[in-house]
Amino acid sequence: MMKLLPTLTFIAAIGSGVVAGVFFAFSNFVMAALARLPVPSGIAAMNSINVTVITPTFMTALFGTGLICLVLIAAVFFGWSQSGSYWLLAGAVIYFVGNPLVTMVFNVPLNDALAAVDPQSANGAAVWANHLSEWVMWNHVRTVTAIVSMACFIMALI
Repeated sequence: MMKLLPTLTFIAAIGSGVVAGVFFAFSNFVMAALARLPVPSGIAAMNSINVTVITPTFMTALFGTGLICLVLIAAVFFGWSQSGSYWLLAGAVIYFVGNPLVTMVFNVPLNDALAAVDPQSANGAAVWANHLSEWVMWNHVRTVTAIVSMACFIMALI
């Protein structure tokens, strides 16, 4: 198992980089473009994205990387004391907390609330405004933690 750790670390670095890129795009221009649309159109577009994003490829990148991080955390705690193990532990914990956990605890419930609202209603406008601030803030967290994790995994490898 210990012989697989460099390979798993490399895969975690790639996975966190892919996830960082997706979330970076959302934080920097996708959500700003959606915010420029009329409220019902913005809600419809975001709801469409939230359904479309559930693909094997993206779910593997986001949650598969999280699973690899759990394996890497266990490896560090069960005796892997190679050079770079602190970088490895930092990257794995930061990724797992900042991406799969933040996604499930914050972003998904915000997406669910948006999907349940009538886009034409005053409540729809309020939920959309909240979504644009809260969801984007948590997306910034996911972006930064994925980038930091990728850097930690690279440091662990070198």
